[in-house]
Amino acid sequence: MKFYRTGSAEWSGGIRDGKGSISTESGALNHYPYGFNSRFEDKPGSNPEELLGAAHAACFTMALSVALGQAKLIAEKMETSAKVTLEHIDGAYVITAVHLTLKAKVPGTDQATLETIAAGAKAGCPVSKVLKAEITLSSELVN
Repeated sequence: MKFYRTGSAEWSGGIRDGKGSISTESGALNHYPYGFNSRFEDKPGSNPEELLGAAHAACFTMALSVALGQAKLIAEKMETSAKVTLEHIDGAYVITAVHLTLKAKVPGTDQATLETIAAGAKAGCPVSKVLKAEITLSSELVN
């Protein structure tokens, strides 16, 4: 079974003076602004790294819910943040790391058990695997 979800972006102009917008199929984001300033200068708007972080945090937390359920545990509350590191290395920007931070209230378990289950969920989360995925591209020049 396959599921397809679509995110899209538009851009006009050069890298520093250009403006873009991000949209999602669900409408959660609808032409939400992003640009150089929101990515590199902490100005209002979104950026690819925070979107990747939100996706990773959401995916991991859902995977952890599944893994906890398999261990006959149910979380009362879980909060996950994902800090995405973007570095300038050898003249190019590279995402070098993602650090997940989990705060969880899970009755009936202990720290060691949570860490073991969470490590498995991190490894199994589809977004954790994304950089190992096949990445394909289709392009079309339009007038």
